[in-house]
Formats: sequence, structure tokens, C-alpha cells
Amino acid sequence: MSQIQKIGVIGAGNMGSGIAQKIAQEGIPVVMIDTQEEFVQRGLNTIQRLLQEGVERKLFKPEKVAEILSRITATTDFTAVQDADLVIEAVFEDKAVKTGLFKKLDAICSEKTILATNTSSFYVRDFAGQISRPDRFVGLHYFFHPAKNRLLEVIPHDGTSPETIEKSLLAAKLHGKTAILVKDAPGFAVNRFFVPFLNEAARMLEEGIADIPTIEEASKRAFKIGMGPFQLMNVTGIPIANHAATTLGNELGPFYAPCDKLKAQMDKKENWNLDGPVDESRIQAVSDRMYGVCLGVSAALVDEGVASIEDTDRGAKIGLRWTLGPFEIMNRIGIDKTHAVVQAISAKYPDFKMPELLKKQKQVGKPFEFNFVDVTVKDGIATLTLNRPEAMNALNEQLVAQLGTRFAEAEARADVKAIVIQGAGKAFVAGADIRYFVNKIKADRIPDIVNFTRKGHEVFLKIENSAKLTIALLDGLSLGGGSELALACQAIVATSAGSMAFPETGIGIFPGLGGMLRLTRQVGPELAKYYVFTGAPISARDAKDLGVVQKLVEPADIPDAIQALVSEGKPDKYRARNLPDRFKPLADMFTMNRVTSWLEGKIPESVSADSGAKTLKTIGFKAPLALKISAEIIDLQQGKSMTDAVEIELGNLARIFATADALEGLSTAGRKRPEFKGV
Repeated sequence: MSQIQKIGVIGAGNMGSGIAQKIAQEGIPVVMIDTQEEFVQRGLNTIQRLLQEGVERKLFKPEKVAEILSRITATTDFTAVQDADLVIEAVFEDKAVKTGLFKKLDAICSEKTILATNTSSFYVRDFAGQISRPDRFVGLHYFFHPAKNRLLEVIPHDGTSPETIEKSLLAAKLHGKTAILVKDAPGFAVNRFFVPFLNEAARMLEEGIADIPTIEEASKRAFKIGMGPFQLMNVTGIPIANHAATTLGNELGPFYAPCDKLKAQMDKKENWNLDGPVDESRIQAVSDRMYGVCLGVSAALVDEGVASIEDTDRGAKIGLRWTLGPFEIMNRIGIDKTHAVVQAISAKYPDFKMPELLKKQKQVGKPFEFNFVDVTVKDGIATLTLNRPEAMNALNEQLVAQLGTRFAEAEARADVKAIVIQGAGKAFVAGADIRYFVNKIKADRIPDIVNFTRKGHEVFLKIENSAKLTIALLDGLSLGGGSELALACQAIVATSAGSMAFPETGIGIFPGLGGMLRLTRQVGPELAKYYVFTGAPISARDAKDLGVVQKLVEPADIPDAIQALVSEGKPDKYRARNLPDRFKPLADMFTMNRVTSWLEGKIPESVSADSGAKTLKTIGFKAPLALKISAEIIDLQQGKSMTDAVEIELGNLARIFATADALEGLSTAGRKRPEFKGV
């Protein structure tokens, strides 16, 4: 698959300019086109304004903004996209206009160019059928604001080629999007349940079930969201909600059609008035009605094969920023309650039928089970994708158990020569699920943490000792347990986006899944202590220079790199090696005698004042006991077998998780700087 070197965006309005901005931010040259120079300039001004706001919020430096803008070509000349790898249409929702545009692009663009529509109202297949390249046509549905919202619905029609789907998913990943694969159906996945969520709020108001403040409050409580349906319509535009409901109603029937109250509010050209007291007596009735509609529609779309339960939940959590997805909500309130509220909706609306999925789940009487590890096999390579991008693929009990099961299944296949482990979205794996640790500590169930970690070690050892070549694809952030998983693989292929780090001592614990052990065996105890004590990131380039990463490649070259590793045979990842000169000063600061000084809060002798002061300041933010125990473990593991070394880590887990510092660090992670007591 060729690299994506240039993307075109047609339309310089809020959506088109936002898409172009995001593409440029992620390092890809982009051409933004509109029909008039004033539209082009307005779009460019919008991008510049948003980037300047990013500077003011310290998200970008001025030089970074200049770099981003240098990647954007803004023009009215359509021939500027003739050599683009992908062209995305982002014009207003007019079928004739879009069709004419695609015919024009079909004539202009090269044979390789994939054409994509950002439509939210029409079938993708309707446009594909009007051009000469239906196999290279796909839907790419962005969510507002596309420069900030990570979700992207990738919508192939029946004639979209596998190569086009693969390249579209690559494009999504390259410009920082979390893609969900969705069937070409009305509303796709997210709008299919979100638009009825908005419409039903207006229906309840129309029927006098409750007033706006009460419906708002009930919805926020039920779905654990910051804005209720009326405020969301005020923000995104009431005409947009009406238009979306009209489209769904035309395709799917009266249940989805906009109610009279919604149409009347649009005609008034006024926002909804959110002011007024909340009527607590109506909260439950409103919550049940909203649950019935939203959860029922979510189950229906899964019934129809529009999306999986996992991608439906991801759509809600990533695209709409819900705390829980619809199926997670069903598990929280229980399948009996879910069935009851959806049954009430199916009784109220004759054209809405109880989804078969809910009937079957009620018969089973158990919560929905989610799949977090996807498996594909191609050309003798099994790829295991850890697919929990809304949580940056954080390791929890389910994911680790599924990884073990899927790995064993792949390993047992005669047609599999190598097993690749990768993460969905922008991260490889951002460590273990911290909430799990906090909940177990508070429940005084630390042995559960030890058992969970032991199971993780068992899976990692099987990955490390497999007769099949195991490869970590490190093309995003990895922290803690993620870096430990990568190190457990027999080889690592990385892109420049990949990185490793061990931040555990900054949250009161130590790397407990073999990270210290495996890193020490590759780079030595001194440098391993430096990374564990400071939490400093190891870039993909640094890891390659250290011999930890076997191949550092561009994203499009990953398949070739993996095949090359298979041909070359298993590398000896624990081979003896010399540290590159630039790492020697870091290792020298953490010889055994100097570690004692760091632990005592002093700069060791012979360490320069400048680097010593910086390092001491960094270490000062870490948990003292976590640092001390980490150093002890690294020293004790020297010369031990892998099995015995793992037991040393496991033997110290209860000790570290029982500390006040562990609870403090884990509870405050990501919110504020912890205050460690060292006891």
C-alpha cells in the first residue's frame, strides 16, 4: 500500500476547514478548495483563528502553527487535487450539488485517487454509482468539530474495494482519527440513535410529559452527560436536528420523523429556553422514555448489521463524549430494565419493533459481553488489535483475558507464521486501567490486583516464549503496562509516533508487568533505573538506537517491515550490546552507589550540577517508596531466571498497593499532582 502523501478537501466551511486543519496538524499536506476566493479565504481565516486560540491555550507554539499552515494549500483550482491520494467532499447537503462535484472530481483526479463523501443524509452508494470508480469511493463521516472530535465513521458501500477500505482506515489513523466501520444505512451508526434522542425530547415537551429544564436534567443524569438534548440542539442548530430527523423519517418511518414541536421551533428561528426549575417527580418518567428510545434504536441498528455493539458504544463515547455507551448503559441498568423501557417504546410507536437482540439477551439473562481484541489473518500474519481506543486501550481484566484467548487461538493456527499486536486509535496501550486499582484498594481487595497481574504475566510470558514470531506494532503512545506488553513481544516494529515510558513511580506504584525486568535485560540496570525513576519517554528513535526496536518505518511501510522480520527469523532481543554514547551519561547517573543519593534527595557526587538539579527535581515528584522498591526489585532480579524474576515483582505488589502513596497517586492521576508522604 502506497503512503498517503496528499489529501484534498472540497469545501472551506466550518466542516471542510476543520477537516483540512486536522489533516495538516498531523503532518499531511492538504489542499482545501472552494468555488470562490472569498470562501477559501474565510476557511483559511477560520483555521488561523483556531490555531491562534491553540497558541493562547498553550496547545501549540507559534512556530508549530506556521508549520501547520505551510502544509495547507487553499485555492479555487480543482486541478490542485488531481494527484491527491484521497479527496474528501465536505459541501452542504444537496444531492445534486454533491453528485455534480463527484463527476467533476472523477474526470480530474488520477486513477489512484479515492473519493470520499462526508454526507450525513444520503446513501454513499448513490454517489458511487454516478462515477467511473465506485470501487474507490467511500463515506468518511466526520463529527463536529473535526479538528477536535476524534471519531470518524468509515462507510463503504457494497462496491467499495477492500483496498479502499484499508487505505481509508490508514488515512483515518494518519490524521489522528479513531475509525469505526459502519454499514451504508440511514443515519449510519451515531446519528441513528442520537437524532431520536433529540427528537424524543421535543416529543415529550409536546405531549406535556415534562418541561424543558426537567427533560434536560433527567437526560443528563440518565446518560451522565454535560448537556441535555435541548442545549445540544441550541449549540449545533435546531435546523440541523430537524433536517436529520426528516431524513431518517423518510427512510425509516414515522418513529424517526421530526415531531411538530421541533419543526415549529425551527420555524420560529429561536433557541429553546432552558430556564426554569426542575420537577423531580417527572425525572424517572423522562429517563425511562429516553432510555427506551436511545437504547432501543441502538439495539436495532446492531440487529441490522449497521455497526457492532462495541463500535456503537465507541461512537457514543468518542463522537458524543458520553461517559458510557448505549450497551454499557444497558449493562448498568440491567437487561430486564432495558427490555421493559424498550418494550414501552415499541408499544407506543407501532412502526418501532422490539429488536431481536434484546429479546435474546433477556432470555440469556446476562449483561452484554464486549470484544476488545479483534483478529485478522492475512498472508500468514495474524494481527491482534487491542480495540478499546476510548480508553487508550488500557489493560483491564477483560482485555487481558481476551488477549490471552485470542493469542492462543492465533498461535494454534497452522497458517499463521507470526502474530502482530497493535492498538486501535492513537495509542498502543496507555497502561493498566487505573480505576480498577483504585476500586480494589478501596474495597480492601489487594489480592485481586495481585491475581490480575499474575494472569497478565502468564499471557506476556506466552507471547515472549511463543514458537511463532511475536511482534509489537508500536505506532502510538505506550505507557506502563503497554510498554511492558511491547517489551514482552519478541520484536518491535515502530513508527515515529511510537514511544514508551514507565510513569508508575509518579502515581505511587512500580512497573509490575515485567517492564523493569525486560528493559534491564536489554539496556542494563542503570539505564532502566533512569527511565523508571524519571518516567522519561523513550522515543521510537531512541528505542531503535538502543536495539529495543528492530525496525523504525513509515506507517505505509509497516506490512513490508513485518514480512521482512518474518523472513529474517526471530531476533535475539536479549543479546549483549553496547550502549550508544549519548545514553551513557544517563546510565552513569544511576549506578548502584549513586541511586542511594537520589533516594536520599541528594545529587550524587560527580554528577553535574545542571543535569543533577533537573533530575533531582523530576525525582522529587515521584513516590519515595515506589522508587526505593523499584530499585530493590531491579537489583534482586539480576541473574535470576525469568520465572524467578517475575515472582520477585509479584511478591512486592501487595506491599506497594497497601501504601497510602499508591492510593494517593492512583486516585489523583490525571487530575492533580499527588502529595506523597513516603509511608
